[in-house]
Amino acid sequence: MRTSPFPISPVIPRSQVVLLSAIAIAGLLAACASRIDDYFALIISNIGINIILAVSLNLVNGFTGQFSLGHAGFMSVGAYAAAAFSLFLGPQLLGSAGGTPFQQGCLFFGALLTGGFFASLAGLLVGVPSLRLKGDYLALVTLGFGEIIRVIIQNVEFLGGALGLNGIPPYTTIFWVLAFVALSVFVVSCLVNSTYGRGFLATHDDEIASEAVGLNTTHYKIVAFVIGAFFAGTAGGLYGHFKMTITPTGFDFTKSVEIVVMVIMGGMGNTLGVILAAVLLTLLPELLRPIAEYRMIIYSLLLIVLMLVRPQGLFNFKLGKAKT
Repeated sequence: MRTSPFPISPVIPRSQVVLLSAIAIAGLLAACASRIDDYFALIISNIGINIILAVSLNLVNGFTGQFSLGHAGFMSVGAYAAAAFSLFLGPQLLGSAGGTPFQQGCLFFGALLTGGFFASLAGLLVGVPSLRLKGDYLALVTLGFGEIIRVIIQNVEFLGGALGLNGIPPYTTIFWVLAFVALSVFVVSCLVNSTYGRGFLATHDDEIASEAVGLNTTHYKIVAFVIGAFFAGTAGGLYGHFKMTITPTGFDFTKSVEIVVMVIMGGMGNTLGVILAAVLLTLLPELLRPIAEYRMIIYSLLLIVLMLVRPQGLFNFKLGKAKT
């Protein structure tokens, strides 16, 4: 048997190619950031943050088959935790001079991890007692959690109360947003396509049968909830350090519904479709801005029509092959 004189290079998994490509694009855009108009930078950042929120919720609602309406609550926990880290610990760590750009980047990365940690902790605290529920009951519990978090933050003076937190350092850049978009998509894709991740899909397909063969479905639901909450928290941190001010009203029930609509429109359990839906639903209000008086009416009507025409999701396909 003849052997090739050239060594056979290993095949790089597609998820790693996507991650490396996304980070490369993020670096390229960051290098060109000075040439990007502020308005377009705002749109790109909003798209990236919404992609992180939608992909993380898709792990819970799409791949695991649960129905959470409290994602904005986890986003608010991460936003306030990251903002508090930067506002209260930043001056002590960086000093009066403000530190070098590298030190500021390290501080911001620590703030995002802090926001993700507290959001995932909130997800664990909510998930352990509530994820034994199913369907509408779980939706009500998560909805109540989101509203409880908003009311608590609104009445805590340390966090600014109803006025929120102001003067948050503007650390969020296009690079940071796209880098965390790549990270969230990479983690979720690798997780659901791994041997361990088959448990999420089994829980989604038939929870009773999965439990009958010894699968701990509650464990998988809690893991999905915690990971989804972590990335929602990092998205909140990115949001706060981009807007430079956050208020409790920015994380209300409407925001949770908006994220759920992205997941449903993209196709439950379809990462690519959810990404496209997040892009579309972020751009649509901007495209309708010339008719500002009727913008939200047209936006709502378009969503209703799309849900009636494509209830399985507008982008519910895999690599060009649509699901029927």
